[in-house]
Amino acid sequence: MMMEAKTESVLDAPVVAPPETARDMSQAESLNRGVEEMFIKVDQLEQKFNEVEQFYSTSNTKHLDTRGGSLVKDKEREKFSASSFIKKQQDIASREAVAAQRMQELMLQFGTILHQLTQHQWAGPFLQPVDVVGLGLHDYYEVIEKPMDFSTIKCRMEAKDGTGYKNVREVCADVRLIFKNAMKYNKERDDVHVMARTLLDKFETKWLQLLPKVDEEEERRKEEEADLQLDVQLAQEASYAKMTRELCFDLDEVDAQLEELRDSVLQKCRKMTTEEKKRLGSAITRLSPEDINKAVDIIAQNDPTFHAAGETVEVDIDAQSESTLWKLKFFVKDTLPLHMKSSTSTGGNNNGDNNQNCNNKRKRDVPESLAKTAQKKGKKPPN
Repeated sequence: MMMEAKTESVLDAPVVAPPETARDMSQAESLNRGVEEMFIKVDQLEQKFNEVEQFYSTSNTKHLDTRGGSLVKDKEREKFSASSFIKKQQDIASREAVAAQRMQELMLQFGTILHQLTQHQWAGPFLQPVDVVGLGLHDYYEVIEKPMDFSTIKCRMEAKDGTGYKNVREVCADVRLIFKNAMKYNKERDDVHVMARTLLDKFETKWLQLLPKVDEEEERRKEEEADLQLDVQLAQEASYAKMTRELCFDLDEVDAQLEELRDSVLQKCRKMTTEEKKRLGSAITRLSPEDINKAVDIIAQNDPTFHAAGETVEVDIDAQSESTLWKLKFFVKDTLPLHMKSSTSTGGNNNGDNNQNCNNKRKRDVPESLAKTAQKKGKKPPN
């Protein structure tokens, strides 16, 4: 006997009986609160998941170790715990302090060079800003883009508001600018031009003596910055790895809470009528082979004594618990419309043939068993 049922008849039946007592109302409100809290928690987990996903999608997990050119080993990341991260931060602060002290020493040595230049007998025109108005140099700012002098350099070297020089090379560039401006504005045979060229040569000689120390410090800083960048990356990876583990635990906890809510709701479901059971069995016959296997899994999950072995499985639908029946109904409600849409998209009158071919390929013949159960009731299934 073939069983047929409209999808709407399976999906539209009321699930939970209306609460009749104050206790029922209280339990319903408790379930609603549980669902609302679950929505909030899921939203929070989704935000955390998006953050983790964004980090791993934008960062390369294989970082080059600039100190040796080899790949950073996973063991190094595993050892990068929270306590080691704190120690790393302390080491970084200590290295920064030492580096700042080394740079200060270089600045002092450079300051000695500046003192020698400013004490030279020809340094007078370069000690203070050019008196453009007093000297009547109306075109000075058209020729010179960035005026510079020793007093300006000194003020910037002594600045404490963050506007000072970061390294010696910046000071060197401004000293050169003083003399190059003078050579650019004044003609080659002018006294100021000759004085500037002479002092620039003396400066370059002194600068070459200090340059090896500057190069050594810059190379050292480059290595320390590479170490710092690596430490920061390892810290980020350790942090997000921890966040990922916590997210997995939270998701497992949410799954367990959802299962408890689902069981609580199913316990409140009314008993399914004989007619609804027949419609459910008819609806299952319209599922794809893969979805039928999933329906069998639902039965197995709720009945430890059920064993789905072999190609044909007999299921007594009347022997199933109410929670199992409603789980099957919810599953059909979510699955069958998609299956019908997929079948409709194939077009024409071939749907019947296609469904027949699918039915012939099913490994587990649950619908026929459900149909047999319906026949035992002695009633003809509805059309």
